[in-house]
Amino acid sequence: MANQDALSQAEAICQTLREEDDGVRREVLAHAGSRWSLGILHALGVYGSMRHAEIKRQMTGVTQRMLTKTLRAMQRDGLLLRREFGDIPPRVEYELTPLGMELLVRMSPVWMWVVENAEEFRASRRAFDVAPSERDPTVDIFVQVYGVVCVGEHGLRHVFL
Repeated sequence: MANQDALSQAEAICQTLREEDDGVRREVLAHAGSRWSLGILHALGVYGSMRHAEIKRQMTGVTQRMLTKTLRAMQRDGLLLRREFGDIPPRVEYELTPLGMELLVRMSPVWMWVVENAEEFRASRRAFDVAPSERDPTVDIFVQVYGVVCVGEHGLRHVFL
């Protein structure tokens, strides 16, 4: 029943949002689903204030342009601060705001859930990617009846209703 209570509470909050809040909600939630935003949150949360190049070293695969764009979007939404120092050459550092730290803390359980269930996700993908003629007919029946099935290393493990 706790899940239903949480869903009811979330629905009640959604009902209070104004139409103009919809864009903000979507844009801020995009940070929670962005690999670059999450990586930046994590790096700044773990290491504290960092320069652009230091963040880039922590973010395997991010381009200079994408990092700059992501940092600016996060700064705009109040998730991080950009501090300019009067040094020569110029020096800029980024740090999490309390709002950014709160997002990081709230996302941590989701990250842990993904890591804990990584094998389930991989098994489900393997089962889905198998050609229908090669699949266990039981899987197709469960998919037709219930919509989603997770196949683990020992066969059918979970059916999500």
